[in-house]
Amino acid sequence: MVHGCGNERPGKAEWREWLTARRAEVSVQQRVGEASALATAVAEITAEVVCCYLPFGTEPGSLALLDVLRERGIRVLLPVVPGEPGPLDWAEYTGTSGLVSGRFRGLLEPAGTRLGPAALGTAGVVLVPALAVDRAGVRLGRGAGYYDRSLGFAAPDAHLVAVVRDAELVDRLPAEEHDIRMAAALTPGRGMVRLPSPDPV
Repeated sequence: MVHGCGNERPGKAEWREWLTARRAEVSVQQRVGEASALATAVAEITAEVVCCYLPFGTEPGSLALLDVLRERGIRVLLPVVPGEPGPLDWAEYTGTSGLVSGRFRGLLEPAGTRLGPAALGTAGVVLVPALAVDRAGVRLGRGAGYYDRSLGFAAPDAHLVAVVRDAELVDRLPAEEHDIRMAAALTPGRGMVRLPSPDPV
């Protein structure tokens, strides 16, 4: 696990560096298995609208996960990265044929009508990408701040779920007052884990 210098606890930058390095070591075979497990795990989600994301790089998840939700009659919204730093825009996922290249290389986005940042407030469940999440619900993102600016638009009763690998559900992460806590973690091996969790990880 990541360590700080001397008696100092590692900060977010050290955690990001360590976690990104660990993700780079994950084999394609493991990613495929994890994606299948996550697609199975989302079958327990019950909501009329779910905000999701398309995995970028080594992020866990898959198109199959989105399709499982759609097949159950759930409206799936995906993020659209804005041209300037700010909250994410959203558009409906209508299938793979409705995806186009996004602002960042390798990132796909829905081509449909832009619904605005406030569309996040229609979702009963929000699946949030994360490098890690701790037992208290503290989420660590990539550091770009898009989700930090967006999650304030979520409905007060929305279920915020960090999607991580099993080893990325950790005991404790550095937290700040403005951090919006996750209500659960979705992992390949443990499925939906409610947070805050007293279980050792």
